[in-house]
Amino acid sequence: MKGVLQGSVLGPLLFLIYINDLPGSIRPNSLPTLFADDTNIICMHYNPHSFKESVEEILLKLSTWFQANLLTLNLDKTKFVQFLTKFNQSALDSIDLDDYHIGISQSTSFLGLILDSMLTWQLNIDKICTKLKTGCYILRSLKSCLLVDIDNLKMIYFSYIHSIITYGIIFWGNSASSDEVFKLQKRAIRIITNTHSRTSCRVLFKELNILPLKSQYILSLVMYVAKNINDFTINSDNHSINTRYKANLYPPLLRLTKYQKGVYYTGIKIYNCLPSKLRGLINNKIQFKKELKKFLLRGSFYTVEEYLDWTSMHDLHALYL
Repeated sequence: MKGVLQGSVLGPLLFLIYINDLPGSIRPNSLPTLFADDTNIICMHYNPHSFKESVEEILLKLSTWFQANLLTLNLDKTKFVQFLTKFNQSALDSIDLDDYHIGISQSTSFLGLILDSMLTWQLNIDKICTKLKTGCYILRSLKSCLLVDIDNLKMIYFSYIHSIITYGIIFWGNSASSDEVFKLQKRAIRIITNTHSRTSCRVLFKELNILPLKSQYILSLVMYVAKNINDFTINSDNHSINTRYKANLYPPLLRLTKYQKGVYYTGIKIYNCLPSKLRGLINNKIQFKKELKKFLLRGSFYTVEEYLDWTSMHDLHALYL
């Protein structure tokens, strides 16, 4: 007999030990990402022909490793997604492994997030919106119950709405389609407060102590930067000139819009705009997050542009400058 018993306590640990040397068999030509039994491999190349050869070589190495370790590579469940930019549409037709053809897929699911080939996040947002509509229906149904007060409705909101919104928000929160999620969030807020569909939610967010979508995106992104601050470069590390921005994070020089809207670049941009009072607390992550949330609740920012221009808001200007 061979293998690991499903449902056992030691099963996951034994499986991870069993496949521990898998990444080493395909490096350095690729970047393998493993989570339990979900294996994803990232390959990069500028030349389409060389890219196809590289991917097929990696798949061959994977197949060899599987055979040597008495495992089977399920090609029917194997997906290939080629991520492209707006100006680079030279997509491959298929990837070959022996006599098997792996067709190109336009999207794939990775740890609960749906990634499409253009990284627009539209499919993922469509999935989120479907779940949020269900959450809004639950809120509306329970609101009519006399025993459910506003505190209980908030509890339901954080269970059915907030948990869905915050998952993976640092990736999709800056996409153009995120406004669809924001509209449903505002619908939920109006249901909780029993207000008209055209009532402004900005004050309601503050009263309920709930962050608007973009403010939640900023909170999650800044906390990501704070927890991984050692992976970022400071301006003073690049030059010895003593400027007032020497403690800011150094943004890489690039022109690709898709990258500028990504986690790394936008994280730097948003972090550098934080009030100096908040940045001084970064070594105390708990206090830093607490004060950052207070700042975002006071601002109740609807867009990233509003946040970047927070110094023009008189109440925030007086408190943080």
